[in-house]
Amino acid sequence: MSAQLQITLPAVAASQRQRSLRSFADASLRAAAGFWFVVAVIGQLVFAIYISALYGRTAIRGNWLAWNKSMTHGYIPGDRIGNFAVVLHLSSAVIVILAGALQLTPQVRRRAPSFHRWNGRLYLLAACTISIAALYMMWVRGTVGDLSQHLASSLNAVLILICAAMALRYALARDFKTHRRWALRLFLVVSGVWFFRVGLMLSFLIFKGPFGFDPNTFVGPFITFLGLAQFLLPLSVLEIYLRTQERAGAAGRFAMAGGLLVLTIAMGAGILAAIMGMWLPDITLAFSNRKSISETLSTTIASSGIEPAARQYHGVKAAVSSNYNLAESELNTLGYELIHAHKFKEAIRILELNVEAYPQSGNAYDSLAEAYMDNGDISQAVTNYQKSLQLNPKNINAVRMLRKLNAQ
Repeated sequence: MSAQLQITLPAVAASQRQRSLRSFADASLRAAAGFWFVVAVIGQLVFAIYISALYGRTAIRGNWLAWNKSMTHGYIPGDRIGNFAVVLHLSSAVIVILAGALQLTPQVRRRAPSFHRWNGRLYLLAACTISIAALYMMWVRGTVGDLSQHLASSLNAVLILICAAMALRYALARDFKTHRRWALRLFLVVSGVWFFRVGLMLSFLIFKGPFGFDPNTFVGPFITFLGLAQFLLPLSVLEIYLRTQERAGAAGRFAMAGGLLVLTIAMGAGILAAIMGMWLPDITLAFSNRKSISETLSTTIASSGIEPAARQYHGVKAAVSSNYNLAESELNTLGYELIHAHKFKEAIRILELNVEAYPQSGNAYDSLAEAYMDNGDISQAVTNYQKSLQLNPKNINAVRMLRKLNAQ
């Protein structure tokens, strides 16, 4: 064997090992990205079902005030333009989730290119609609949070419009590589609200409750951070991923795959916490055969007043066999709907009924205390916050409110 051959063979073997390692690194990165996408789509589909169940179900039944359960100024009687903006925002959110999942699925793009193009048009339209409606809801209608949160959410909305415009521009120019990049950016920024909820519930899981903000006012440094992180963090990870695909060697690709795997696990934990803590209860209720006592009493209050509603509640409770859902959360939800509608006397009466039904619930007393406080009855607010704290010594909100009311 010549000296030249002796040198060449090890070099060839080393080159083959490098190619094999690079191929394995590529496969690992693709698998990690695919795993992230699947977990994200599953979480977003559950969120879409939740939106449809919570808002669609109550709208069909005519209980529009129930929208105020999870949204500040969700429904305001007489405000047709504002209510229409909310309807556009919610319906566009469902369309964005469903169309986005289909638009970014490679198999759909390859096997049904015509559907991909039409679905893309629907996706862009829904993304722009959700952004414009959100801007109206924040700056005209009014929503929860402070100025920093509104600015962060507005920046998110503007980025959605920019990414949608750029994705469309490069699609029309048939520059599909650049179009794909902008489509991925659009998918992330239009998912900002979803990322916010997942991140919030992940923090609840880690810190065993609210961290870095006031749960009553929904204001604090952590919420401001989430308002920016909901789109800046995913965009940053995407840019690193794209550059890793183009330039990095095997080591960089393995590192990126490992990072995506860690982020996916964290995201999955947040999704699970959101499903169990926020979304599943409303989804379950939507498909329950039992009637909602909250919706029933809301209708009675609107037509006949609070006292007939109270008598109706007692009659339902006294029935041997009830077809109604009488869970604690039902009256608590109705109480907060009435608080948000500034019907404080009605809210107090409903929440008193809840305390009667669940006398060992610290949360029931906490809600009643809030209604008294909003009605200006500080003495009763203090009494009920103290009772709530007695039943649940870990009630941080009761401690905070008693300090605020100078009662502790």
